[in-house]
Amino acid sequence: MENKVKAGIVGVCIGDALGVPVEFRIREQLKRSPVTKMRALGTHHQPAGTWSDDGSLTLCLADSLCNGYDPEDMALKFLQWYNAEIWTPHGRVFDIGIATRQAIYKISKGFPPQLCGGTSEFDNGNGSLMRILPLLFYIKNLPVEIRFDKIKEVSSITHAHIRSVISCFIYLEFLLEILNGKEKFEAYRNTQKSVKHFLDHQPVCSQPELDKFERILNKNIFEYQEDEISSSGYVLHSLEASLWCFLNSETYPEAVLKAVNLGEDTDTTGAITGGLAGIYYGYESIPQEWLDVLVRKNDIEELCGQFHRSL
Repeated sequence: MENKVKAGIVGVCIGDALGVPVEFRIREQLKRSPVTKMRALGTHHQPAGTWSDDGSLTLCLADSLCNGYDPEDMALKFLQWYNAEIWTPHGRVFDIGIATRQAIYKISKGFPPQLCGGTSEFDNGNGSLMRILPLLFYIKNLPVEIRFDKIKEVSSITHAHIRSVISCFIYLEFLLEILNGKEKFEAYRNTQKSVKHFLDHQPVCSQPELDKFERILNKNIFEYQEDEISSSGYVLHSLEASLWCFLNSETYPEAVLKAVNLGEDTDTTGAITGGLAGIYYGYESIPQEWLDVLVRKNDIEELCGQFHRSL
């Protein structure tokens, strides 16, 4: 299990770091000059191997879970990151989503964590999906009802709308199938069935909301063409794109490079896909030359070990 913890969390950070230099680039630009390795500078003028808010908040969540499940502490860790006290790559924050910034302001004012995330339909950026992976290891042996409740609580610290919650739920349920040793297409089919069955009996999930997940739950997302896959910062686009990249690739590098080269929110699509591919293919599947330049690699690996021991 320690390999899976490390593979998932480092997988997120590597995918994030690959995408940072080309964030906001459009797909056509990346077709002309695709990302094939770690790059320096670019959009945020960062050294090669630098992860952004996706990696930072993932590491904050893992750090908090080392001491047990406490949304108050999770929220405090997010605030400490924003104040550049913990889990920045180079001692300052250079990238943060609007909804996350608004939530962290509420955290700083003492709001309860579950009341900090935005609740309107327009608060469905990918900011909770991009950081949710460590929760998988904490909830993996719990009944599905409790898994859902905890995912809802942890998403709601920054993103409380049910669409964001369902996106996080689908992602972690899929990862749980993979963690239990299922081949990826079997894992996907199982997730479609189990998630539909569970959500059909959830009063918080209206039919119009469930219909938004039609392409993931009732169709096969991997059968769509690339030009039918969006890679914006909208949570549903990020989930679809990440599943599409993972299911249409055969290795960790292929999956994350496919994700980054979709363009737009490159770091987050890379991070979410990187978590999937990391856990599925294992830590040893991540190219050594990428690991060699990953900023704070030793600190990240030390945290992964600490988190594994705490479980």
